[in-house]
Amino acid sequence: MAEVLDLGPAIGANIAFLGERTGCKIHVKDLYADLERHASDDALARFPEFMDACLREFDAESIDAVLCWDIFDYLAPPTASVLAGTLIQALRPGGALLAFFAGGATTEMSYTRYVIEDERHLRYRVAPAACGRQRLLQNRDILALFSGLNLFDSVLLKSGVREVLFRKPEDR
Repeated sequence: MAEVLDLGPAIGANIAFLGERTGCKIHVKDLYADLERHASDDALARFPEFMDACLREFDAESIDAVLCWDIFDYLAPPTASVLAGTLIQALRPGGALLAFFAGGATTEMSYTRYVIEDERHLRYRVAPAACGRQRLLQNRDILALFSGLNLFDSVLLKSGVREVLFRKPEDR
């Protein structure tokens, strides 16, 4: 059975869609809520260690797909590096990682919650945040962050959001 790691909040429609369409086991780790708690407690400096410990439950090469949504937009560079490294290690060979990267202002103080409507449509909702977007990642920054994965597809939407899909190379 395939295993999917969703780094966003537990959204019933997403779980139902993935469960019905793929029959996969879904792990939800709401890093947005954890980030919010750390920001509210003025403890962002400890977030990389927390996140590493939180995701350590996943063995190396045990996850088939990761839905990052836009979590990397909200992370400071050292934290983003820790998360990317942990996810790359957790992905199985041939596994996929989907991430969105904003093209808008970094002054936004809100999170985006993505809801899968069907095979072709995502809907989003905005939620207030204690921590805004940290930086706009350029393509070269994204590729460097996920070195060790192969770029499978990248789409720039009219809104400026980049959808990026990576695959972990197959063992040879």
